Amino acid sequence: MDKSNRFDLMIDALVELAQEEQAHQTPPAPNLPTLRAVLADAHPLPRQALFLGLAEDGLPVLLNLYDPTPGPILIVGDQASGKTKLLQIIARAADLLHLPSEVQYGVVTSHPNEWKDFRSNQNNAGIYFTQDNNTEALIQSLVTWAHNNKGEEQSVLLLIDDIEGVIKINQQVEQNLRWLLLRGPSRRVWPIVTLNAGRAQSLKAWLDFFHTRLFSRIENLDESNFITGNSSFTLTHLNAGSQFALREGNTLLNFWAPSID
Repeated sequence: MDKSNRFDLMIDALVELAQEEQAHQTPPAPNLPTLRAVLADAHPLPRQALFLGLAEDGLPVLLNLYDPTPGPILIVGDQASGKTKLLQIIARAADLLHLPSEVQYGVVTSHPNEWKDFRSNQNNAGIYFTQDNNTEALIQSLVTWAHNNKGEEQSVLLLIDDIEGVIKINQQVEQNLRWLLLRGPSRRVWPIVTLNAGRAQSLKAWLDFFHTRLFSRIENLDESNFITGNSSFTLTHLNAGSQFALREGNTLLNFWAPSID
């Protein structure tokens, strides 16, 4: 079947589900294709492409790792809205699409058990507990690597599940993280971090680092308006755990996270 049409029936069903949504209700998440199936259908992807999700037109949503323009990536939404899942999709796609010499990732999380299935993956450079001293060493090592990077083709993903926990470690970590958010993507270090929407306003100074934001479901309209920067945007239509959105000008592009097989 032609790759551009393979998921047509599925996408039509997803759009219908979104249209039928009622206030304060979300339809059950549809049976989504597996990540392997999506990537096989999209093959071949450009070498520099990082997979983020599947758009409603059936095309992959990609990040060009060789173009620092988007800057660091923020995944923001309510608790249990799928932020960690999307981070894991990005990591697993890196495993499936890239050699370790091309892309590696390190994970910083307060819940390492959620990432236990990634420990042996070839592109995984480590799972770091937020409160562990090794986390401080990881971030310092990435700053050093980025400073010394003279155009290496390898990219490193710094996947932080809850940026607030890392900010609180100490002042040196905070300073290094700020540097990575400002300079990392231009040196092939890509911070991709999650944040609970309820904490966004108290971390406004940190939100300013992120021009590229991926939204999961946010119930509170004031919070979604603040985070998206547009009072006409609402995010209550998104299926928690599987559907996300990103801003494209004055519109939102909805996309889906495939299931990890």
